[in-house]
Amino acid sequence: MIGKDMLVLELASVLAGPSVGQFFAELGARVIKIENAATNGDVTRRWKLRSEPTETDTPAYFCAANWGKESMPLNLSKQSDLEQLYSLVKQADIVIASYKPGDAEKLQVDYKTLQTINPTLIYGHLTGYGPDDERAGYDAVIQAETGFMYLNGEPEGEPTKLPVALMDILAAHQLKEGLLVALLQRERTKKGQYVQVSLVQAAVSALANQATNWLVAGQNPQRMGSEHPSIVPYGTVFTTCDNKQLVLAIGDDRQFERLCNVLGATEMAHDSKFKTNYSRVQNRKELNELLRQLIAKQDQQQLLNSLHKLHVPAGAVNSVANVFELPQARQLLLEATDAKPGVRQVAFKVGDEKPVQLTPPPGYKT
Repeated sequence: MIGKDMLVLELASVLAGPSVGQFFAELGARVIKIENAATNGDVTRRWKLRSEPTETDTPAYFCAANWGKESMPLNLSKQSDLEQLYSLVKQADIVIASYKPGDAEKLQVDYKTLQTINPTLIYGHLTGYGPDDERAGYDAVIQAETGFMYLNGEPEGEPTKLPVALMDILAAHQLKEGLLVALLQRERTKKGQYVQVSLVQAAVSALANQATNWLVAGQNPQRMGSEHPSIVPYGTVFTTCDNKQLVLAIGDDRQFERLCNVLGATEMAHDSKFKTNYSRVQNRKELNELLRQLIAKQDQQQLLNSLHKLHVPAGAVNSVANVFELPQARQLLLEATDAKPGVRQVAFKVGDEKPVQLTPPPGYKT
């Protein structure tokens, strides 16, 4: 793990940049969140659920990505506050910024300026559209522009935004990777580096096989609900006799045969219309209807237990409340006395090291 001798300055707000800051806090770094004193800090301090009290300055959204940090409000348009930041930059290893192009230069906190203060500084810059487009990046708009909304939803329904700011999260993961590589290179070269990630390019790169469906096969992907364009049955939601739901993720023909055996429909696995994945894709509608009828006779947990024993990929459709009954999810909980719980950004373990114990998300103090 990284020690407290690593200093990370977070000149970022909302989700993408702050989640990178929390990632380094969980690795053991000292992270100082520089909040804009002119606007009363990170805007997510004011993004509250109806059930949250009006006076709280650490609402649920803010708690998603701000554990383990110190908060320092500064108005960088004031020379005294700017000088205070510069004194920290001299000691810093990493700066995380989320300014739209041109704004960091106006505030004199761009990489070129800060690199003259600290030549070994690594500067991670998140933008919406890259260095040549001054638009601010908002997740919902990026989802629309990069095809995610168009692809998400039922075939006859409207394009649908994903329920989390996934473009922010994808960009944050890319920035984490870039910063870690830059740290490795600095060990070898003793030089700092500028690492730039845009939400739009992170989103486009995450289109993965849906992108190559168009680029390679010439097929413009369409909304399919939770179906998969090239695997069947995969992602389809089925309802059991106890009115619970599950999904299947049948990746090969052996798994399909085991599924049929569990459902008491052995002959279906040998039917020429369903025997191979290619044939199942061709006969998707008919197969799904047969599976709906068979699964509707099953108890959810009993069926899942039988499938898991045979290594057939299947799982319950869980609510978020259900998710935190899973042991794997509970291992990621961040908890502290008299603090709202949070979720770790670091989901891996290094050897036998215990996770760093983080302080709760900091309140805002002027």
